[in-house]
Amino acid sequence: MKRIILAGMVTLGGFLTVKAQCKAVSTITENFDTWKDINKCWTAQAGGKSMLYASDKKIIFYSMYSPGENMYLITPKIKAGAYTLSFDISDNGGETTLEILSVNNPSDTKSYVSIAKPSKITGDKKTLTISVKKDTHLALKVLLNGVHQAVYMDNFSLKQKK
Repeated sequence: MKRIILAGMVTLGGFLTVKAQCKAVSTITENFDTWKDINKCWTAQAGGKSMLYASDKKIIFYSMYSPGENMYLITPKIKAGAYTLSFDISDNGGETTLEILSVNNPSDTKSYVSIAKPSKITGDKKTLTISVKKDTHLALKVLLNGVHQAVYMDNFSLKQKK
């Protein structure tokens, strides 16, 4: 009986530790070089048969046979404030777009609010200035309009403006 209680306490302590490590931040610098899977403080959402995963030291949004599916890469929660957001983003051709959203609850897409209009992915480094009024997650929404299309993201940087 003591072993069961001790095992339960250790397990619960492990869950509490994971949550504590994902508190709101004011800076994110991520090159994805060490990711084997999506980091536990980030969230990946892809619909249908599309896929969103970490591979080759970057994040890959892949349509497979499901063009038109919404795919979201959601950051850890960030503190309220003004930020400079930058990242490298490219695709393998075709029509692809990117939109930035504020996310209150990653598991509820109704809480997603656009804060930067959709723009065509052109293979350039994107740099945006964004402001959030309360602690929130950011979502990078990628839309791929063809079969076997891919978008590649790397060198993500979010820095709070002073």
